[in-house]
Amino acid sequence: MNRSISKRGLYAGFMFLGATYPAVSAEQQQFNMTKGVTDISSKVYDLHMLIFWICVVIAIVVFGAMFYSIIYHRKSKGAVAAHFHESTKVEIIWTVIPIIILVAMAIPATKTLVAMEDTSQSDLTVIVTGSQWKWHYSYFGEDVEFFSLLSTSAKQIDGEEPKGANYLLEVDNPLVLPINRKVRFLLTSDDVIHSWWVPAFAVKKDTIPGFINEAWTKIDKPGVYRGQCAELCGRAHGFMPIVVKAVEEGEYDQWLAGKKIEMAEARKAAQAALGNVLPKEELMSIGEQVYIDRCAVCHQLNGLGVPGAFPAIKGSKIATGDVTDHLNIIINGKSGTAMQAFANQLTQQEIAAVTTYQRNAWGNDMGDVVQAADVNAVIDQESKE
Repeated sequence: MNRSISKRGLYAGFMFLGATYPAVSAEQQQFNMTKGVTDISSKVYDLHMLIFWICVVIAIVVFGAMFYSIIYHRKSKGAVAAHFHESTKVEIIWTVIPIIILVAMAIPATKTLVAMEDTSQSDLTVIVTGSQWKWHYSYFGEDVEFFSLLSTSAKQIDGEEPKGANYLLEVDNPLVLPINRKVRFLLTSDDVIHSWWVPAFAVKKDTIPGFINEAWTKIDKPGVYRGQCAELCGRAHGFMPIVVKAVEEGEYDQWLAGKKIEMAEARKAAQAALGNVLPKEELMSIGEQVYIDRCAVCHQLNGLGVPGAFPAIKGSKIATGDVTDHLNIIINGKSGTAMQAFANQLTQQEIAAVTTYQRNAWGNDMGDVVQAADVNAVIDQESKE
């Protein structure tokens, strides 16, 4: 009796799972490619499905013939194997049919690949530069450029706060693009090979130091589209997301005009800041935030770095030595290492603040207070040399 009930219970359970699984999988899981929001991504999806169903038909025919032969032409039924090793007809058939299938697959595949590489007649160009571990976007001919960094908080990453809906897929400055305009991407890298990948656009291109690759997109629908670096580019590879905000053409034009004004004002403010003398407490506060955003990924929040990979700042010769040497390495980076030049990434006031922070945090206690004018003096001196 119990065994019967158990069997009925199991049967009911499997029936319930069978009924609910398709709905759950359709809403919560996606095992197939995304169809995307561009014409080219739809073509890639359609090509993928065409090849998939061709493979399904081939599998059904081949395995069907194989199982039919195993069942109905087995030795126990008295079947005798046929011998046709020298059959010209059979050899022609099994050579011609695969060729026809391959040609049928190659024609649409070639058309799609050619379309994916055609960057001509674009309406705007964006230069995408990868670096450890962030993206730099420059709108060609528009005097607008900015870095895009991961904005997920360190507390979420460390498990001290609940993870957000877009955990590790959110940035401070998304790439803003218009819909219904062809956008050409010129992709390169400052250091190692990265890969700019946005599935909704069917765009995935490597960014290689010293080379420029091309890609393009034409977005059909407004929205926010997310991607990631798809190349294993180092320790913080997983902290290099891509966020593209696609907007209506009029809204994009307004954004671009506003961004130009914003950047012009930022340059004026940076120039005006050269004469500012900030108290140590304010510099430490600004510097700590800059350090968290730009430096902690390598040197760690505690300044101890990663032994064998990234040097410690706590107690280091740089942070406790000559302040000019310290500024030089932040401004110009260090060749042959992951230490980047921050002269074009941070304002002179931010460089001054983060230098002050590094020289006084974690027990370094050098007492130095670096101002924007000090940073400017080092840059001027280097330009004269």
